[in-house]
Amino acid sequence: MDDQTSMPAVNTQAMKQALRQRIIAARRELVESERLRLNEAIVGGLLRLESYRSASTVLAYMNFGTEFAAEKLARQALQDGKQLLLPKVNPATKELDIYRVTDLQQDLAPGPWQIREPLAQRCILVSVLHEVDFMLLPGVAFGRDGARLGYGGGYYDKLLARMSAQDSSHRPALVAGAYAMQIITGIPQDSNDRKVEWLVSENETLACAVADI
Repeated sequence: MDDQTSMPAVNTQAMKQALRQRIIAARRELVESERLRLNEAIVGGLLRLESYRSASTVLAYMNFGTEFAAEKLARQALQDGKQLLLPKVNPATKELDIYRVTDLQQDLAPGPWQIREPLAQRCILVSVLHEVDFMLLPGVAFGRDGARLGYGGGYYDKLLARMSAQDSSHRPALVAGAYAMQIITGIPQDSNDRKVEWLVSENETLACAVADI
């Protein structure tokens, strides 16, 4: 009985991992000049979103490897006078701590996996996140309905659950930027997976299913 009930979860995880490998491999095939062009188009689409334009506080992330250049959005948020929050992996809790950052050059340093993270001694830890208006989420693949496939650590699903527990009445705009090749059908989902509300690629801006946090 136990083997039968665990089988769907095992299959889902295997499907997710195979999909991650396929999309990351395809992402690596982009030549740098094309990647730069696509990044500019995606950032432009994100900046045109009303949810970004009206936001006072933006929670973003630092990209790594062949990810969409989310740093460009973070840098623009500072230039636009918005409060910028960035995540830092907490190895003790295996969750994300969130810090207010004012200088992307001075306030960050490589953390686990060489992703740039806030320096705790230079940045302010933000434990109450109800002020977040606009949240940019990373992902390997996305569905047109807002389904999101992350990297497998569950960090952002935990963060979203924490935010909802703090204030279930406040709903930040959940947004993702991605290359068109990352938008696919049939993304396997678990019960704790969260969807994004807006998905921006170099080709289009998609209003997805209302995000449920």
